Amino acid sequence: MAVHVLDEANRCLQCKNPRCRTGCPINTNIPEMIRLLKEEQMMEAAVMLFNNNPLSIVCSLVCDHEKQCEGHCVRGIKGAPVHISAIENYISDSCFERIKLTKKPYNGKKVAVIGGGPAGITIAVLLAQRGYKITIFEGREKLGGIMRYGIPAFRLPRTVLDRYAEKLKDLGILFRPNFSIGGSTSIKDLFDDGYKSVFIGTGAWRPRRLHIPGETFGNVAYAINYLRNPDVYDIGDKVCVIGAGNAAMDVARTAIRMGAKEVTVYCKGDVPAASVKEVEYAKLEGVHFEYCKTAVEIKDESIMIAPVTIEEDGSNTVHSEQAEEVPCDFVIISISQVPKDRLVSRDTELKLNDKGTLQTDENGETTMPGVFASGDVVTGAKTVVAAVNVSKQIADDMDKYMQGLLD
Repeated sequence: MAVHVLDEANRCLQCKNPRCRTGCPINTNIPEMIRLLKEEQMMEAAVMLFNNNPLSIVCSLVCDHEKQCEGHCVRGIKGAPVHISAIENYISDSCFERIKLTKKPYNGKKVAVIGGGPAGITIAVLLAQRGYKITIFEGREKLGGIMRYGIPAFRLPRTVLDRYAEKLKDLGILFRPNFSIGGSTSIKDLFDDGYKSVFIGTGAWRPRRLHIPGETFGNVAYAINYLRNPDVYDIGDKVCVIGAGNAAMDVARTAIRMGAKEVTVYCKGDVPAASVKEVEYAKLEGVHFEYCKTAVEIKDESIMIAPVTIEEDGSNTVHSEQAEEVPCDFVIISISQVPKDRLVSRDTELKLNDKGTLQTDENGETTMPGVFASGDVVTGAKTVVAAVNVSKQIADDMDKYMQGLLD
């Protein structure tokens, strides 16, 4: 691995205007990372990566590098781009436990973080380093959110997330599992207990429906539910996946690993929305793809598939009258998801926007004073790196709010 990483590092041209950095959603200083590695200052590189992106290890594994850093690498114009993700992963993974995080003395203020996913972890780390006492409230038993319960272990090993749990302990961050704010306990209760600010990073866990007949049948699952625990589903031999984003690729590849003999992905468009790499992996593993087709009805042992016409304006027309019956043991619907409304129902000061996500201002503050939010609960289902990037700015704004400096 080290020889490969050094070979890749030596291919970097150290561009004066690094396109790779421009392509990174979180503006990672990639040339500096590579320079430090080559000068045998790997720990300095790891610290720089962590300070810029607390979830550097995770992003090195699950980001869509082909569209981001590696997709912008000048080497890729006439050949293969520098394998930036492998370099970042090697540095971050090798040095993670040895990174000594600085932490200011306790300032007497507590912050509640609701949700232990990418956004919540980022906020917790950054504010803990600034002297705040943090408690993460998580509805499930372990840390990670969508990273643990929505990304398969073959893409993101659970041991990575377990290592993050230990790192958070080192920062004095408290973790309260199996406890959902919005049930017996409200956000108001948190303020009554002395928390100075609250962060909501509960993600998007409510699947979007197709709204077709048969969607409630026992041979159907939504992607976000299936990925949480695929062992509990009896999928049979033939599986149909409706939708073609990255979650659909995760579902299809997981179904193959769970013993399905034939997995077909039905894509409404003429190309999948998923990253090229994930589509290629799915094909290598035996997943079939059908383009410009979608489901219009689910039956007990089959599914009705209709052709789709893509119009000039980008919209599509489903020709239900031309639907054909396809034998199928199990159907998995993967057409994105939106946030649940538990918190909004409990704390009515919180408001949703017209997309069904939490309404926030330019500082990430919700319509409830002192309550901030970012990640999928605000944007809908996005990437890990997108959640981290926005959460960095919101950590600054929460800090300013608790110091009375936020306008």
